[in-house]
Amino acid sequence: PVATGLTNPRGIAALGDGSAYVAEAGTGGDVCVEIPIDGEEEPRRGCYGLTAAITYLDGDGQEQIVTGLPSVLWGVDELTGPQDVIVSDDGTLYAIIGLGADPALRDQLGDAGDWLGHLVMIDDDGTWTSVADVAGYEGTANPDGGEIDSNPFSVVMTDDGGFIVSDSGANALIRVAADGTMSTYAVFPSTMAVAPPFLGLPPDTMIPMEAVPTGITVGPDGAYYVGQLTGFPFEAGAANVWRVMDENDDGDATDEGEVTAYAEGFTNIIDIGFGDDERLYVLELVSGGLLNVNPDDPATAAGALIRVEADDTHTEVQSE
Repeated sequence: PVATGLTNPRGIAALGDGSAYVAEAGTGGDVCVEIPIDGEEEPRRGCYGLTAAITYLDGDGQEQIVTGLPSVLWGVDELTGPQDVIVSDDGTLYAIIGLGADPALRDQLGDAGDWLGHLVMIDDDGTWTSVADVAGYEGTANPDGGEIDSNPFSVVMTDDGGFIVSDSGANALIRVAADGTMSTYAVFPSTMAVAPPFLGLPPDTMIPMEAVPTGITVGPDGAYYVGQLTGFPFEAGAANVWRVMDENDDGDATDEGEVTAYAEGFTNIIDIGFGDDERLYVLELVSGGLLNVNPDDPATAAGALIRVEADDTHTEVQSE
């Protein structure tokens, strides 16, 4: 172990000197609200607070350098807060904070709601300022044309000082310019999947399955690579890694990105990255599929780290 005692750790920014920053999503909070949702019989319960943090670790140990970041627990198991951290070339720390809801619900989440769904810049004293309200962009632009839902998940910097953010709820990549203005860089389409038996539908009925983009990284070729969790019913083997590049294939993030499948056949991807060997490494959250987890059998919840070889075959590096 290189760090212990973390509270719901998420994204990691690993630096070349062996140090790293870790986003901790927190525990939600003690204040809970019941929020009525149009079209749903039961209200949505959210417990919120300022319990999230960012930890710095190196060879000398670990320290929470930022505390009091927003966190919300939806229901009993949907926790969100800081999802990812990155460090710019000049050493500035940035964090993307998730939401997992319609951004219009944030005004019922107290002080936490003021920051959920934002890309923030961390100052040297541990305070932060908003760079862009990514969730707010979903509320006005709705890139995929579906239900209004935002959950900013991962972020990378562009060569011109801006950012590309994956929004799992919006099924899109959002471009944030250096001045904080936002636009849609790419949209990921839904696909069809076989309905699970417990829905009571006729055999082999097909239902829509949302894309749900998660981890994003910049490849050796300058393109953006994006992992796919997939939405319900989380069909095993249906998750892709997409390559997203502008139409001129020159890495210009001011152009609209074109989406192509780079690697296929994964399940519930949570993060991706390229190694020094220029091979793509894919982290599966649950290798057998989220709907196939048996609480009485921990092995069914195991994830895996997989390397994509030059011939597109998959090698399992580690399974837990």
